[in-house]
Amino acid sequence: MNTNIQRLFDIARKPSRKIIGLMSGTSLDGLDIALCEYTGSGLETEVKVLRFKTEDYPEELKNEIRKVFAKETIPFQQLCVLNPYIGNIHGEMINRALEEWGVTHDEVDCIASHGQTVFHSPKILHHLEKFPNATLQIGDGDHLAMKTGIITLSDFRQKHCAAGGEGAPLAVYGDYLIFSRPGEDRILLNMGGIANFTFLSGDLDPEKVFATDTGTGNTMIDALVQKYYDQPYDKDAEIARQGKVDQKLLKALKNDPFFKAPIPKTTGPELFNLAYLEKAQKASYSGDLYPESILATLCKFTADTILDCLNQCGIRPEKVFMSGGGMHNPLIVSFLKEGLPGTEFLKTDDIGINGDAKEAVLFATLANEALAGGNVQFGQKVPTVSMGKVSFPA
Repeated sequence: MNTNIQRLFDIARKPSRKIIGLMSGTSLDGLDIALCEYTGSGLETEVKVLRFKTEDYPEELKNEIRKVFAKETIPFQQLCVLNPYIGNIHGEMINRALEEWGVTHDEVDCIASHGQTVFHSPKILHHLEKFPNATLQIGDGDHLAMKTGIITLSDFRQKHCAAGGEGAPLAVYGDYLIFSRPGEDRILLNMGGIANFTFLSGDLDPEKVFATDTGTGNTMIDALVQKYYDQPYDKDAEIARQGKVDQKLLKALKNDPFFKAPIPKTTGPELFNLAYLEKAQKASYSGDLYPESILATLCKFTADTILDCLNQCGIRPEKVFMSGGGMHNPLIVSFLKEGLPGTEFLKTDDIGINGDAKEAVLFATLANEALAGGNVQFGQKVPTVSMGKVSFPA
């Protein structure tokens, strides 16, 4: 047997596994690195987050990614060279993190790499009849494995598309395995660049579980702050809280077929971007609004579309557990609380997982399930698949 295959076999049989989960989202702010220890699989999965950090992307790297990010027309060579380039950079970031934590590479069983999304194109967005749902993440797993010397699972979203899904949101799998609790229906709300939620049924029936994108999260807010204030984001909504929600602009922002599409559905910054905002401003004759009022309206837009999606599903949750950058935006959270006055809004920190680390942990969970599980059968809304392509370090 090939020694790499033997190593993979041995990892799958271990009573516990140490897996590094990586996540870099559409905000392009950096790489989340979570070192997790797993025992069990399926609903018996238990995870401890041993270490976590975010390695900020240098501005030079952000600029290189922006040349191809969420654009229909790009310099193809740039995409080609970025794939290994980002794989190597992520590898270097892991090596630095392990050195900082005092953890040897031999202690890590594998890496679960989400990669860097550069384009998301499900049918709901591309409208091309003969083509399937599609999505593209770069940051080559082979380069990552060679740079770190650690077996790497990557490119998780392709199997989901191959099975008829849209490649997102994948949080449903990890959310079900980690956060399900008997007797308690739960909503896991992630507000990253795009907002999405997972519904978990208290009877633990996997066929009732589903996840969906709701619309924009922080993507348009961050882009506007970068445009007008040369800041990466609006910390604590300090700028947005100085403005007022413009109802005409808000109505125009909500006027898109995506919001009437059936659930589950996915989207991305390919739709929700500054061009989308400019179109809504023209339609609502609100081009003279101050930036702080546009930001306030965008915060309301994010919150309203989450609430509208919950209503569309007929869900009025007792508890919502938040994660992602949006949970730190007090204006968005206040709008959510106003819309669901009887609901308790908490963070996933309150049920054992740092909300900032959650997405990285979820991909580590997918890798653990690919190695040691794969027995949970989901229903029609969630493809039952094992995800992650394997790259060996030699």
